[in-house]
This record gives sequence, structure tokens and C-alpha cells, in this order.
Amino acid sequence: MKTTLKGTGKKVVIGDGRPTVILGERINPTGKKKLSGALVAGNLEIVRREALAQVKAGADILDVNVGAAGVDEEDLLPKAVKLVMETVDVPVCIDTPDAGALAAALAVHKELNPDGKPLVNSVNGEEASLARVLPLVAEYGAAIIGLCMDDDGIPDTPEKRLEVAKKIIERAEKHGIGQEDILIDCLALTVGADSKAGWITLEAIRMVKEELGTNTVLGASNVSFGLPDREALNGAFLAIAIAHGLNCPIVDAAKVGRYILAADLALGRDEYAMRYIKAFRKRRQG
Repeated sequence: MKTTLKGTGKKVVIGDGRPTVILGERINPTGKKKLSGALVAGNLEIVRREALAQVKAGADILDVNVGAAGVDEEDLLPKAVKLVMETVDVPVCIDTPDAGALAAALAVHKELNPDGKPLVNSVNGEEASLARVLPLVAEYGAAIIGLCMDDDGIPDTPEKRLEVAKKIIERAEKHGIGQEDILIDCLALTVGADSKAGWITLEAIRMVKEELGTNTVLGASNVSFGLPDREALNGAFLAIAIAHGLNCPIVDAAKVGRYILAADLALGRDEYAMRYIKAFRKRRQG
């Protein structure tokens, strides 16, 4: 199964056996005081710089989130999406829980790139979320990230997360959204709070892949939250997750991109190690 996203110049194909696709997470004000302050002030220059830096570091898709306290998302999100689209040519991932902001950003994307295909982050199994997000995704022909959580919260077993994934896919298909346009996020939680949390996520990814065949996405760095030497844990977890069927991690490409390239090489997805060597040379030059 292949999921195809289209930016203003670059097409990205997500699928099994293909190189892992990196979704850059840096344009998100969560935990970033400098970015939050700039967004509240309406200053998007930092967004432009982050977009350029992430693509240079190897990001294939860019997440765009302006959800800081005091920000009018319906006004600012479409401006940020427009700026990113004018700055880099990779596909964008429109990240907001606000239906008005999502509609406005999707409209801008359609205007600037009529033949493009963005990703929306996200919908989950909650009834309110399904009703709010899926009609907009269908209207604008976008792809969607489906989070394995519902009205009862985040399930504590891989089997229950699989059931939420099935529910999201079934509801999306009723809106005319094909399974190829759905990326399932099995949700990574910190192993600092529960040593089994990583295993639960990995098993859920494996089950989603084996039983549904759906492509998968994951905010992988959550697994190390609150722990020392986070980069080492993130790198190890990413490699295992990719082997289990993770197609598109949401990460800081500059920090962990090399681990993803190493995993792809070890899994036979990088002929003659060309991507791995090219990225190494690029880092040395930088």
C-alpha cells in the first residue's frame, strides 16, 4: 500500500520496503518558548528558518503547528502554511485540533497548490474528532493521520489500539477516504513512566501492519520523555519501530535522521549505502 503526498515541487511516497519518510516536527511551539513568543507576536520568520533547516537536515515532510496560548490559529495557521509552501517544496502536514483553522489552512493549500496533497494531523477515535475532521479531509482530498485513542483515552494494550485503528479506517472510508490515505499512529508513551510502554507501541505497529496493511506514523521522541540521554533511546527505539513496520516517524531530522538512515541501510532499503554515505558527507561538509 502506498500513500502519496505532493508538495509544490516534491512528491513523497510512503510504503513498505521503501526508504523511511521523515516528518519534521520542529515547527511546533510545544515546549519551545522562543517559537511560541514569535507566533504570539505574529512573527513567522522563525518558521521560515525552521523549514529551511529541517529540509536541509533531511526532512521529507514538514509538520506545521502554531498552537500556542494567545494565538488565533484560524488566522495564523494558513499564513504559516503559505509561508512554508513558498519557502520549501516538500509536502506539508497541517497540524491543529481547531476545525476552523484546519479548513482555512486546507483552503490556502488548495489555492497555492491545486494539484497538491497535504497530510492532516490528526483525527482519533473520539466521536467528536471523527465528525469534525473527516469531512474536511474528504472535501480537500488530503491524507490523514489517525491516532489510536478514543473516548476512553489511550488503550493500554496493542489489541485495543488495533481496534481503534480499525474504527478510524472504517469511518474514513464512509467519507470516501481510502485506506491508502490514512497513516495510523500507534502512539509512543514514555518508558520512564511504564517500562512496557515501548513494547506496547511496537506490538501495535506490528499488528496494524500485519492485519490492516496500513502505513504508519509515530511521534517517536515521546518514548524518552523525562529520561537522560534521550537521543540514544530515541535512535534505538526508531530502529526497532522501523523494523516492526513504522513508515514515517515524526522527529527532529537533525538529531536522529542518521539513525533512520542507518536502520534503512541495515534493512536492505539503501542500495550500495548511497543515501547513508551521501548524508554522512553532507554532515561533514556542514
